Amino acid sequence: MPRLILLNKPYGVLPQFTDDQGRPTLAELVPVKGVYAAGRLDRDSEGLLALSDDGPLIARIASPANKMPKTYWVQVEGVPTDEALEALRRGVTLKDGPTLPAEVRRMEEPEALWPRDPPVRYRAAIPTSWIALTLREGRNRQVRRMTAAVGFPTLRLIRWSIGDWTLDGLAPGQWREVPQPPATPPAGPKATPGSKPPTGKRGPVKPRRTAAPRSAPSRSRSR
Repeated sequence: MPRLILLNKPYGVLPQFTDDQGRPTLAELVPVKGVYAAGRLDRDSEGLLALSDDGPLIARIASPANKMPKTYWVQVEGVPTDEALEALRRGVTLKDGPTLPAEVRRMEEPEALWPRDPPVRYRAAIPTSWIALTLREGRNRQVRRMTAAVGFPTLRLIRWSIGDWTLDGLAPGQWREVPQPPATPPAGPKATPGSKPPTGKRGPVKPRRTAAPRSAPSRSRSR
């Protein structure tokens, strides 16, 4: 049976198991041999990353052709206007072409959200706000480029869900194993973007100091 692991990737960790520059990698968080990331989550992004030892399952999760929805919590500089949100819903034109229509809405800052380490750099004179953005494609740094294209640069980016799988109950650096991975990944998230987030630790999270991970929900540290 294929293995499927859901990880809350901290900021600053590469979405791979090796690095010739000595930067933090998945090997420091997930001591499971033979699993690989299903898609990417940039070093400066946080949140849900799926890993598996099954090639076809990885392909079904990661392939843009399958249009699996992925929802992101995005802190942006400024307060997006209705026009900016509507542009994201319709799709915006980037250097590599127009994006597919996206689902987007304003949201409050997630409750008990863990602090980022290092902290986000703010400009004191400019407010910040949060949006929930759901995409069905996966281009390089797409969320950041989309919000910048409508005039509201991304400050912090957290992936909340992949299909029905969410961060719920996972602190940064923790993971759980899905007991029976489905033959076909779930088509859409049951949880709304405003669902209660994982509380995690109430302090700065440093990738190299992450607490020992757990391999199943019953043994993972809960919120």
